Amino acid sequence: MLKIAVLVSGGGSNLQSIIDMADEIGCSIELVVADRGCYGLERAAEHGIEGVLLDRKVYKKNLSEMLDEVLRDRVDLIVLAGFLSILDENITNRWKGRIINIHPSLLPKFGGPGMYGMNIHRAVVEAGERESGCTVHYVDAGVDTGEIIFQERVEVKPNDTPEDLQKRVLTLEHRLLPQAIKNIAMAH
Repeated sequence: MLKIAVLVSGGGSNLQSIIDMADEIGCSIELVVADRGCYGLERAAEHGIEGVLLDRKVYKKNLSEMLDEVLRDRVDLIVLAGFLSILDENITNRWKGRIINIHPSLLPKFGGPGMYGMNIHRAVVEAGERESGCTVHYVDAGVDTGEIIFQERVEVKPNDTPEDLQKRVLTLEHRLLPQAIKNIAMAH
């Protein structure tokens, strides 16, 4: 059984998709870590999963170091599921090949600093893109630059608002992230 930690910054809907499929995908969620107070921690508590708050405003430049301390020897894989803090090179190197992220665009398009949440969907719609989607990738020292594991596409319809697009992409995320974890668990 693959032991994972899920890192969140918001509502935790991707966390919920992993919780719902944990047995089927062969993983055990050992810990949920948030970098700010958020509903994702409440979701964890509702399911009896340990939650830890490592507030980014308190830990600032030491956040990655604190994460490593909390996670070391407890998990096999770190899953970034809407986690907005950028991990530093020390943790990405130490956990190389054992950190994955879900990103709501078809990387490398619409990735990098400042590209998260509705910022991405607004940019996609404003650019007149015909398709968007989501990407699961390994995390490296860059921002959204790691090796791509899976991508799934969705049409951007002519009258789409960023909110319309976000809903369709999120549906893909809820399917793709558990699938990526399952594949990693099978190889573990």
